[in-house]
Amino acid sequence: MPRAEALPLDRAARGWALAAAAACLLPLLPQLPAAIAWGCAGAGVLVALAGRHRPLPGWLRIALALCLFGVVLSISRFSLGRDTACALLAAMLAIKPGELASLRDARSLVGFALFAPFSTFLLDQGPLSLVLGLLGAVVALAALAQLSERESGEAARVAPRQRLALVGRLLLVGLPLALSAFWLFPRLGTPLWGVPERALARPGLSDEMAPGEWLDLMNDERPALRASFSGQPPPQSQMYWRGPVLMDYDGRTWTRARRFEALPPPEVEPARARWRYEMVLEPTERRTVVALELPDAAPQAARLSWDYTLEARAPLVSVSRWRMDAAPPRRFEPRLLPFIRESALRLPDGFNPRTVALGRQWRRELGSTGDAAIVERAMAMIRAEFGYTLATPLPGRHSADEFLFEWKRGFCEHFASGFAILMRAAGIPSRVVTGYAGGTRNPIGDYWIVRNQDAHAWVEVWLDGRGWVRVDPTAAVAPERIYDTIDDRASGGGFTALPGVGPMLDVGDWLRRGWNDMVLGFDAARQVAMLRPLGLDGAGWRGLVGLFAASALLALAWMLWLTARADRGGDRVLAAWRRLGARYARLGLARAPHEPSLQWARRVAALRPADGGALLALTERFENWRYAPRATGADPASLIRDLRRHRPARTARPESSP
Repeated sequence: MPRAEALPLDRAARGWALAAAAACLLPLLPQLPAAIAWGCAGAGVLVALAGRHRPLPGWLRIALALCLFGVVLSISRFSLGRDTACALLAAMLAIKPGELASLRDARSLVGFALFAPFSTFLLDQGPLSLVLGLLGAVVALAALAQLSERESGEAARVAPRQRLALVGRLLLVGLPLALSAFWLFPRLGTPLWGVPERALARPGLSDEMAPGEWLDLMNDERPALRASFSGQPPPQSQMYWRGPVLMDYDGRTWTRARRFEALPPPEVEPARARWRYEMVLEPTERRTVVALELPDAAPQAARLSWDYTLEARAPLVSVSRWRMDAAPPRRFEPRLLPFIRESALRLPDGFNPRTVALGRQWRRELGSTGDAAIVERAMAMIRAEFGYTLATPLPGRHSADEFLFEWKRGFCEHFASGFAILMRAAGIPSRVVTGYAGGTRNPIGDYWIVRNQDAHAWVEVWLDGRGWVRVDPTAAVAPERIYDTIDDRASGGGFTALPGVGPMLDVGDWLRRGWNDMVLGFDAARQVAMLRPLGLDGAGWRGLVGLFAASALLALAWMLWLTARADRGGDRVLAAWRRLGARYARLGLARAPHEPSLQWARRVAALRPADGGALLALTERFENWRYAPRATGADPASLIRDLRRHRPARTARPESSP
């Protein structure tokens, strides 16, 4: 039989190897930037077509590799992260088919391709990624089976359906052990290691807000959080999910004032209304935990900063669950520290002269005690003159002047920034708060979905006696002046506008929520809660190890039983063969452990010619059944019958003289 490295590939073997590579690459591509994903997919197709007759030259493969690596690194801005590493893996897998020539090359391609579905879970752990990853693993196992059959010369006799059925049985054998490891292996409260951060940040709230940056976020329909309320939820108009608070302004970008991080949370007097809720956050790679205004206290795994922003103690790299109480503030930091007041009034020199002049004019007209009146005058101006639209140009140097005096149209980013600058010019401490506003109720699971497109920015102004007060200038725009929103753009004849699509999306999100609860959210606390009805919640890690070991032994027993059941016909043949050997062993003609079956039969035939012919024929049939059943058409039923019937003579017949 030729060695694997010398055995050429036929059309079927090559097709299975390429199918396995494509199936394994499929779950990884949606998690990569679109340019990289399309580039890798296109390169893979071109390389497979160009190398269908002979491998590509080495210089060409090197050039393709350098080109793809350059594209990946340039898109990732030459920053290394786990998304960059996964993109490089996809690029290498795309050009790997260019060296397919022998059976060994095909096995190398399939083995290398199996890294792709596993690396997908470094970027996404959703159910679609799992299904596509399992599909890739199944096709890869089937391809390895086909390559083994090609090496043995039996590939032409095995139908693809039989090959896939074999892979299915293999998965069924290992499933109990996999479930035991997932449900019963001790879960750690905190991981022993971490994974590198992404080189390219996904859309989401950040510690800064610059002109034009929010359009990508507001076009992202992916969920940011899901919340379930205990009791009556707050009105949708009061669902403000507080995120980063931006205090510093340099004339273009609002940023967080990290220099105040050592300060304790300020004094807050909550109002009578209170809401208790459970929130599941999607991973953001950041530490900020958005929360309904205002959280009563920080959960155990987070802390409240000086500006009442919740921050997790570790980056949110996976789905996380939070239980909190919230209440709107009656008074929020009624005593403002001088250096915080100074930061909340600071404006850079040389920016927005008309806005600064207007704010100072209002202060002169309304006097030193007219803070609330100035706020109301600004809100009245917005209600009367301003409109909401996403179709705005990028601002120039004087962004607030352009918005307040020329455009008079924009979205939350423009309203919040321009309003805060105007308030500071009038001598009123102000800051921009970013987060989410509102949400959509899913009637199937009775919970609220807040999506990235619900991102919002509003303003907090400091008023004497009340402290920080939320002011949302975007919400002051009259309904007849709303010209263009995300919903308007998305619903103009799109897929979501079709009848019946809304309930389907609700069902899909409800299923995804269940996946988050049962799989991604299964941590140490959930494991203890699962074992509590069995009285095992206090067993500790030693008890869990013992429980897992017992379940693993049961799973291994299941594997052995299935294996024996699948080969029970073969067991009957082997049992009949061993009983035949035992009959000859009683006559002193036992087969030595190192002796091949046919050699033993020839030795017995030389000593007992009367039995030799029948024994040799049975031995040949047994070996054909054992090692080449499809090639010889061996019938196990007739072989078992003849093995059981054969009996050696009690005494040997005398050999005739030559």
